[in-house]
Amino acid sequence: MDKLGALAAFGTAICWSFSAIFFETASRRVGALAVNFWKVTFAFFFLALSALVTRGMPFPFDATLHAWVYLALSSIAGFIIADHFLFNAYVLIGSRITVVFQALTPLFTAFFAFVILGEGMDPIRLISMGIVIVGILMVVISRQKASASGGAVVAVSKKGYAFAFLASVFQALGLIFSKIGLGGYSAISVTQIRVFTAVLGFGIQALLTGKAVQVFASARQERKVMKSIGFGAIFGPFLGVSLSLLALQNTSAGTASTLMALTPVLIIPLSIIMLKQKVRFMEAVGAMVAVGGAALFFLL
Repeated sequence: MDKLGALAAFGTAICWSFSAIFFETASRRVGALAVNFWKVTFAFFFLALSALVTRGMPFPFDATLHAWVYLALSSIAGFIIADHFLFNAYVLIGSRITVVFQALTPLFTAFFAFVILGEGMDPIRLISMGIVIVGILMVVISRQKASASGGAVVAVSKKGYAFAFLASVFQALGLIFSKIGLGGYSAISVTQIRVFTAVLGFGIQALLTGKAVQVFASARQERKVMKSIGFGAIFGPFLGVSLSLLALQNTSAGTASTLMALTPVLIIPLSIIMLKQKVRFMEAVGAMVAVGGAALFFLL
C-alpha cells in the first residue's frame, strides 16, 4: 500500500504541474476569483460522474458528520484561502516561481502534524528546512536580478512572494484536516465534499465582493479561458486532489507531501514547452535545491 501511496503522490505532482500552467493563463485573463470558482464547479461535475460510475452514488450522501466537518475545514484552508493566495501569486510572479514555494508545504505539514496530530518531528530536520529556504532564496534572487529595477515591479514581486508563502501554509493545514476527516472513506467522495464546500465559498465571496457579474457571467464569454479552466480542473481539483487524498490514505502525510512537492521541478519543462518561457540556470538549481531539502526533511 505504501508504493500505491507514493505513486499517487508522484502523480499528484505531475497533475499539479499541468494545472498550474493552465490556471496561470486563465487567471491573467479573468482574475483569480473567477478561475477559482469555475475550476471547482467543473471539478464537481467531473467528480459526480466518477462517483456515480465507481460508487453508484453521484454525491457523498453516506458521509459522516465528522467527515463533513473536517473536510469542510480542509476545503476552507486548502481551497478557498490557499487558492486565493496561490492564484493571485500566479498573476503576480507566474506559476513557475510560485510553485517553488510549495516545497515549504511538507515542512508546514509536518509541523501541523506534530502540533495537531501528535506525529513525531526530529529537531535535526531543521537543517532540511534551511536547505529549502536557501533553494527558494536562490530562485527569488535570480528572478529579482533579472527584473526591472523599478519600485513598482519590486513591490509586486514581494506581494507575490508573500502570497505564494501563505498559500503553502494553508495548503499544509488543509492536508492535515483532510487526513483527519478522510479515514478509510472514498478519495473521490472526500474530494467531492471539499470541492462542494469550495463552490459555495467562492460563490459567496463573489457576491460579497461585488464581482458576481465578472465571475458568473463575463468569464463564461471567454471560450479560451474556460477551456484552460476546464483542463486545469481535470488536472487540479479532480485528478490531482483525488490522487493526493489516495496518497494520504496509503502512506504517511510526510512522504506524500514530499513527493507532491516535486511540482517545482516538474513544471520547468512544461513552462518551456507550453508557455515558451526562458528558465534561468539559478532558478532551476534553486528549485531542485528546495525540493531536495523537502525530501531530506523526511530522510533524516
